Amino acid sequence: MATKQATKTSQAISLKGSTKIVTEFFEFSVNSILYQRGVYPSDDFKMVKKFGTQMLTTTDESLQAYLTAITEQVHAWLMSGSISRLVLAIMSKDTRETIERWQFDVKMEGNEPLVEGQEPPPPPKPKTEKAVQSEIRDVMKQITSSVSFLPMLDEPCTFNILAYTSASSDDQPAQWVESDAHMIDAARVEQVRLRSFSTAVHKLEALVAYRLD
Repeated sequence: MATKQATKTSQAISLKGSTKIVTEFFEFSVNSILYQRGVYPSDDFKMVKKFGTQMLTTTDESLQAYLTAITEQVHAWLMSGSISRLVLAIMSKDTRETIERWQFDVKMEGNEPLVEGQEPPPPPKPKTEKAVQSEIRDVMKQITSSVSFLPMLDEPCTFNILAYTSASSDDQPAQWVESDAHMIDAARVEQVRLRSFSTAVHKLEALVAYRLD
């Protein structure tokens, strides 16, 4: 019995392990979205094994360097608990108008504010990396299948990545600057909520908003 319990404990995901998983998920999500939506040519991507399945990653050196710099900072913010949302905004190159807005909300499990008089919820049950990978694969399948309902992007597009953090402006790295939220006009927007996944340390919820033409 003691051996079985020790095995379960060793498989539980730590803050450091959870941060690595969430960071890698965001990086591969961005790669998949840029590929699926044709923001970069399909020839600029290759398949690699990750999360127990085949994932896309860019071979474009400048894009690769850009995403590496971003994910390194996201990793630091996750470790300090100072990030609550990441957004990938796809915009028209000509007008700079936002066409799609992919939103990823990150919460620390068991850290939700309580209403006065409310009993604190029980701590989340430990999860194995294998269980988390299964949930991540479900989210990635949704991202891949999004082309079935998203309007076709029939103009050259670019993208921007936004981070919502509680860090003060003095703590912000130089490459991250204040930006507008890249929201889509409320009269022309449709939203689809995607699946979520949890590591028992972090919970990530995703949705995509897109412009109706």
